[in-house]
Amino acid sequence: MLRSSLRSTHLVGAAVTALVACAPACAAAAQEDPPADPAAASAGADSAALTTRSTFAPDDFARFAPRNAFDMARNVPGFAIRGGEGARGLGAADTNVLINGRRISGKANGPVEALRRIPTEDVVRLELVDGASLGIGGLTGQVLNVVTNASGRITGQFRYNPEFRSFGTPARLLGGSVALAGGGAKSEWTVQLRNESNRRGNEGPEEVFDGADRLIALRDEKANFNSDRMDLSGSYARTADNGNILNLTGQTGGFIFRETEVSLQRPPSGSLERVRNLRRTEDEFNYELGADYEFAFGPGRLKLIGYHRSEDSPFTNRVETTFEDGRVPQGSLFAQDADESETILRTEYTVKAGSGNLVAALEGARNSLSILSSFAERDAAGVLQPVIFAGASADVNEDRADARLTWNRALAASLQMQVSAGAEYSRISQSGPFGRTRSFWRPKGFVALDWKVNADLNLAGRIERKVGQLDFFDFIATVDLDQDRTNDSNADLRPEQSWVADVEASWRMGALGNLTVSGYYELLTDVVDQIPLAAGGQAPGNIPSARLYGLEGRVTLLSDGIGWRGTRIDFSAEWATSRVRDPLLGTVRQISGNELFTTDFRLRHDIPDTPWALGLRGDWQKVARRVRLDEVSLDQPSFAFLFAFVEHKDVFGLTVRGRVGNLVGQRDRFDRTIFADRAAGRVAFRESRDRRYGTIFSFDIEGSF
Repeated sequence: MLRSSLRSTHLVGAAVTALVACAPACAAAAQEDPPADPAAASAGADSAALTTRSTFAPDDFARFAPRNAFDMARNVPGFAIRGGEGARGLGAADTNVLINGRRISGKANGPVEALRRIPTEDVVRLELVDGASLGIGGLTGQVLNVVTNASGRITGQFRYNPEFRSFGTPARLLGGSVALAGGGAKSEWTVQLRNESNRRGNEGPEEVFDGADRLIALRDEKANFNSDRMDLSGSYARTADNGNILNLTGQTGGFIFRETEVSLQRPPSGSLERVRNLRRTEDEFNYELGADYEFAFGPGRLKLIGYHRSEDSPFTNRVETTFEDGRVPQGSLFAQDADESETILRTEYTVKAGSGNLVAALEGARNSLSILSSFAERDAAGVLQPVIFAGASADVNEDRADARLTWNRALAASLQMQVSAGAEYSRISQSGPFGRTRSFWRPKGFVALDWKVNADLNLAGRIERKVGQLDFFDFIATVDLDQDRTNDSNADLRPEQSWVADVEASWRMGALGNLTVSGYYELLTDVVDQIPLAAGGQAPGNIPSARLYGLEGRVTLLSDGIGWRGTRIDFSAEWATSRVRDPLLGTVRQISGNELFTTDFRLRHDIPDTPWALGLRGDWQKVARRVRLDEVSLDQPSFAFLFAFVEHKDVFGLTVRGRVGNLVGQRDRFDRTIFADRAAGRVAFRESRDRRYGTIFSFDIEGSF
């Protein structure tokens, strides 16, 4: 086991040495003369190899008054940006957006954030390409490639978006962003300062019933959730005459969160009995750095990638209950300081192989989580006294090495194939009284096809063996004072594995729009869900197997194709279901908290020959119940969040948009049943919450300079 750990450490060390060695070459590349064809240099060598389905010019999005590349990308007909921060390393392509044919070496500061920083002046075109034509593992079906070319001057954009609610919640006055971009024929840089601010709240009754379903308490509750996520992010790209490409990304910021909830509890008779105050806080600091350098090496091209992320998150959860009759207050305090980090070093070597391209990738990664927690409860005198909470303070570390070969080629003029095979080694260790160290070998790989049936219809399919990413917080014992839940420490967690099969059909309907339909089927092993522990208690753990399958459809309809100018409808819906065997009852149920149905509807009408636009947008989700050994809960809002907007695209050069939200009065609803014995079906009590959050008024003021 020690020998395996040393192999992983040597891999990371070798990649560090390679990155350091290339630093002089990077500096030299930054001093090259401008190329003769700046647009081609901007697109990079990779873009030329893409198999394009359709192309969009910036003018195609003029009706939306875009200020940046993201405003364009999110309005590509029939296309939805996907991706997130939860990918396992950098090898798992969990986003379907490229910039100049390349992925961004970032996660929180990934492609979506990069698109927000690129002004419209720097966008050359947007291309929908076949994922299987790329040398990037995991990309199948429609992939959006945004081709840019710096305008040669410094440009800027800004957005200010205040928000107000009809009752009970402070106004949001500090939300907005400002971004700058510049560069020339060979280089591009962007920088953005942003505050993602939220002021949310709700209020309403909660009813409590005993095991015989008799009403035993009424609670009048009011909650506020205030947060500000402030960050400074940027990127720098440089392409030399010899084709060497340097990309740098960075982000730093903080997250401030404050939650307060006041609950006035009364018996059914109506007299005040107690007041419960909940307060949660978090003060996070984080940063992320990414770099990659690509250059010719032997018969192919070598790319060296480095990535590091760090986050410090002090968190508190405090509950205090006071009584009308003057009894000593009750309460608890749970405090936690979590330090997370992720370091990845990766090499990718691309070479011609037969009639296709072969990519050999090697990745070394270290993920770590260090948590220090404390728990205290008020004694009979009302004084907080520390309580021993085993497993709440520990370190979790994973060292991982991943090797993979990916080959893509054209089987025919209209048929692209990509095949990948590899494996990973990981070593997971946890400190503390329940700590242990384990190691795993996991195979990975996939086969993907993209078929251009005709000029308007594309089919794509994939079969893949995947390894999931564990949430290291699941290893640590924790307590939720709001819901009075406790998770014990479980050092036996294993990453999920799955076989995934999916297929996608995309039909371009010309002037009428675009339709995309997809389906998937997934067989999972070592599913992470709530399980009983052998020593007693419960925690996130592994259930042997599960099935997950679903259908998704997205359609964009354009009225111009039928002679009516200016109207666009976007509609998407996804249905999903799953089957897993409950570890306590042995019965079959949904995976805990699985999304069962989601839908999103957008209607926009740009009034012809005027700068005015108006529209509607709505969404709704239905989720499965969350299941614990002693509890079943459902967090399900009432039907549909709907808002309307009106927009003027030129108010002294600014875009001004006003919105009115929650037009159908959606409410926050939460129900849970606590069992004295779930196996026997004996209920201890049940809670039912129904809170309103009112009408929302918000504004966007956007401009460029």
